[in-house]
Amino acid sequence: MRRHRQSLWTNIFFSFAVPVSAGAVCIVLCIAFFSAITFFVLKSIQFQNVFIMVSLIAGGVVSGQICGKYRRKRGLIDGIICGSILYFMIFAAGIAAGEFTDIRKLLLLLIAGAVGGVSGVNSKRPKNLM
Repeated sequence: MRRHRQSLWTNIFFSFAVPVSAGAVCIVLCIAFFSAITFFVLKSIQFQNVFIMVSLIAGGVVSGQICGKYRRKRGLIDGIICGSILYFMIFAAGIAAGEFTDIRKLLLLLIAGAVGGVSGVNSKRPKNLM
């Protein structure tokens, strides 16, 4: 008789830890890339706020996309949760550095996470998903 093994994505901690970690890595890589562009090409911090917002949008969409693609349900809610967790990670890092983060970043991450979650649920099902 065949046994049905539960997917790792049914575990609530694991299913949010992996996408949020991927989103955080995406944010760090985007910020490093834009910092290199600012330093080597532009030689001015004129577009600093734009680059930060683009990095946050990319990280929010990536985390929502991964969560929605592998959980396959509640993409909007799960994307919003991923975006809020990302914001609170940024908020905690800002508090540790002695600065406060803007509430607009929360709204930006919530919207980006929701968009990523909805697109992840509606995308093609991964082959290695049980």
